[in-house]
This record gives sequence, C-alpha cells and structure tokens, in this order.
Amino acid sequence: MAPKHPTAAVLLCEVVMEILSWIPAKPVTRLKLVCKSWNSIISHPHFAKLHLHRSPKNSILLITRTPPFPEKERKQGLVLSSVESFIQNPSSTLDAQENRRSLHVEDCVVGSCNGLVCVSHSLFHPNNDNFDIWFRLWNPLIGFISGNSPSPCLRVNGHDAFGFGYDESSDSYKVVIASRDYSSGTVTAQVYSFRGSSWKRVNSFPAFPFFDDNGHFIGGTLNWLGLRNPHGGDDYDWDAVTLDMLMIVSFDLKLDTNKQILLPKGIDEIPREEPSLGVWGNSLYLLHDYKNTHFIAWQMKEFGDENSWTQLLKISFDHLGVEMLLLPELIFENGNIFMFMGRHCFEEVFYDRRDNSVKRVNINNLDFDAFDYVESLIQPF
Repeated sequence: MAPKHPTAAVLLCEVVMEILSWIPAKPVTRLKLVCKSWNSIISHPHFAKLHLHRSPKNSILLITRTPPFPEKERKQGLVLSSVESFIQNPSSTLDAQENRRSLHVEDCVVGSCNGLVCVSHSLFHPNNDNFDIWFRLWNPLIGFISGNSPSPCLRVNGHDAFGFGYDESSDSYKVVIASRDYSSGTVTAQVYSFRGSSWKRVNSFPAFPFFDDNGHFIGGTLNWLGLRNPHGGDDYDWDAVTLDMLMIVSFDLKLDTNKQILLPKGIDEIPREEPSLGVWGNSLYLLHDYKNTHFIAWQMKEFGDENSWTQLLKISFDHLGVEMLLLPELIFENGNIFMFMGRHCFEEVFYDRRDNSVKRVNINNLDFDAFDYVESLIQPF
C-alpha cells in the first residue's frame, strides 16, 4: 500500500532508487515493467547517471569483428563479452551468438563511452581518398539510436584521425576529426557535439596523429600519438623520424583546446617501430619496442602529470615467443595483462606480468578490435 503522507512517499521513492541503482543494467531494464512508479524512476536521466556511476568499470568488452575476404558483404559484427571470458577463450567469445549485433556494411565503430557507442557511416568516392561521413550514437542495451538526428555530413580524407568522448561540463558527447592540409602542413581539428547542429573548426594541432589509431579517451580528453612536421605525405618514412618529432597530443573536450604531453624521460632513442597509446581504467599507456629485442610499457599513473610516467614492463621478444613485435592489441586488468598478435594471424599471445606467464591461443581467421564498454541506461538529448 502506498504511503499517504507526501514525505513518506518521497522517502520511499529515494529508497527504491537507491536499491535499484545497485542492480546490473540489463535486469534493471526489465524491472520497469513492475509498476508505473518504478518505470518512472528507472527512465529518469538522474537515475541513469546514478546507475552508471555505480556500475563496474573495465569489466565488459565491445568487440567488433569483420569476416575475412571474399565474403560479399563484410559487415562488422559486434559482440559483448566479459573481460574474463575473452581472456579465457577468445575464439569462443568471438564466435558466440549470444549478445551479438550487426552493423550496416559502411558502418564502423569509432569509440565507446558511458555505454554509448559512436558509429560512423561512410559514403566513399571511387576516384580519390575522400569520403562523406556521418556519426550517430547507439546504446545497444536499451536500443536507443540517434538515427533520426545524426551529425551533419562532413567530407574527410581517408587518412584523417577520429576520436569520440564525453564532456562532463556540458553533459555532451563529442566527435573530433583531425585533418592535415598537405599544402600548408597544418593540422586542423573539427568538433561536433551531439547537443549541437554543426561542426566547429578549432585551433590547429601541433602534430599529425597516427591516422590508423582512434583518439584515446581519458579524463575528459582525447589523446593521440603523432608526428610534428612529418616529411612527405601519410606514407612517411619511419626511419627518418627523430625523437623530437614524436609527441602526444591531448585535446580537451571542455575547452576545445589541445596541448602536448611529454614522453617519458626514460625514452632516449626513437623506437624501431611505430609506438602506440592505450588506456585502461584511469591510466594512459605508451607502448614501444626497444632495439627490436624487447617490449616496453610505460604507465602515466596520474593522468596529466608528466612526472608520473613509470616504466611498467620490459620483456624480451624471446620470452614472449615472437620473432618481431606487433604492439599489444589490448591491455587488461590495470596493465597486468597484455595481448599481442602471435607468429601468424591465427594466434594471439597473452602475457600476464603478475606471474610472468605466456599463453598462446589460436583464433578463427577474422579481423577484430575491442573497446572498453559499460552497460548503461544513458540516453542523451
């Protein structure tokens, strides 16, 4: 029986909200059917944010998988999996039919944040590297999609760099595209907020991000590893790159400004292969080889504090059982587990630095990528 006194009703509502906010996202969506008051509580934006704040982080992966050639329509498929399941048996996880979704042929995942997935849709021009692109948001759990109000179309180059993240100050989700003008050598950025209606051009970047690496979101910023004034076009010669050309560009989504993050002081020579960035939890990672004999991982323990760079790992290729280093595709468990591609395209190597163990796993012949994901009730706008 509902309480008659208004104060008691408010207290009861707060108690119900408190209890429901600790229930995992998938079952809590079903509880909307219990009664109108519960439906009202669970559907409220304040509850969605409270529930997200209390949801476990870094426990679920959103995995994109692309079938191999020569399949006619190489649609990206999406698989949601716990980190634990993927580490234990990646092949079965990728083949699982449960929690599977499909994208359109020209769709691609740009990133994931707060349970929202940013999906791009591209229309390619056959005679050049340019294509038209749109972005939309998708919440796989509740079925929300901003398909009726995607971003305005933007013409971009096939070598432009992308990023997706969240600006807490304005409660808005943003896409950033960095483009290089080859005639002037400058790198400009354009920003789209899903709360707005148009793209906004912002100050130029001090370096051109590696185009094959989406921006890494952490602490309200998007971060890329890039080169300052690379010689030539996108097909630059890595052997001609010097250490002073290599830098991390950090774009602040609140201020729409960028700054440089210094590399760890312990790096005194350019790696033989292109390094990469990674994010797990609240830490930024820089990953590179050393003289083609060792793999090194640096962790920025306090994001934004360049003095907090710490060498987390240095391990030989021989111990990993690889002849050449392909930098880790994924980082797990607060930088304790790294996943590398093995000797061939069917093999993955998991290294656990806690016990110095190496595990080799064969997988099916398909391309895949993975994003940190959290199930949420967030529905913007």
